[in-house]
Amino acid sequence: MPVPPVRRHRLRPLALAVSAVLVALTAPALTATPAAATTTAYDSTYYKDAIGKTGASLKSSLNTIISKQTKISYSAVWEALKVTDQDPSNSANVRLLYSGISRSKSLNGGSTGNWNREHVWAQSHGDFGTSAGPGTDLHHLRPEDVQVNSIRGNKDFDLGGSSFTNSGGSLTDANSFEPRSAVKGDVARMILYMAVRYEGTDGWPDLEPNDAVSNGSVPYHGRLSVLKQWNVQDPPDAFEERRNQLIYTNYQGNRNPFIDHPEWVEAIW
Repeated sequence: MPVPPVRRHRLRPLALAVSAVLVALTAPALTATPAAATTTAYDSTYYKDAIGKTGASLKSSLNTIISKQTKISYSAVWEALKVTDQDPSNSANVRLLYSGISRSKSLNGGSTGNWNREHVWAQSHGDFGTSAGPGTDLHHLRPEDVQVNSIRGNKDFDLGGSSFTNSGGSLTDANSFEPRSAVKGDVARMILYMAVRYEGTDGWPDLEPNDAVSNGSVPYHGRLSVLKQWNVQDPPDAFEERRNQLIYTNYQGNRNPFIDHPEWVEAIW
């Protein structure tokens, strides 16, 4: 009795299904995995009213929490930065933000070769100056070389540009600034802290991130889509966590929630 021919077309749907499963198992994720919490030590106390919330509700709760803050003077920022940004390898120096240079604490000032007080959220983006408040908030003030600080100016943050003297790997172009890779996440979390802390309810402008550059004097800072990427690519390290703790215990009594919970960036934005 002759053997009937194999009806191969019936096997094709099964082969396609198996192939699809294999692709799904091996294909890379299309989006980055949100950063995980670096500490939950304050979840039952400091952050207790924010836990479990997302979106506008989380942002509002965090604003209430971190707005309970001791304000310091602009002159007091000098001495505070010598503590918060001390070089872990040399206690006589501070580590400069964009350039990564270790420089003597005593070389603070306004001359070439000095370091000064860099406002990561540019002062002109909301015109808040250096009065106690956003102008003196240590959570976004960092030491930086005077000339590098001038090169950054009030530019928004974005990808691309050219190198410059003492750049440390940072780049700049006509309307944006890209910090070195080791502090990209630091910059993102500082900008987004400011956007949560200052909501226009305490006499200061309502600071918000947007996806633009060349924001000028409006109270916005960009580029949000890039800052979100940086938050994931460069998670908080020991230096950033130590800094957050010192500001909380020694100076302002408030924390940057995105250092403790970097995943809250995605939860809000």
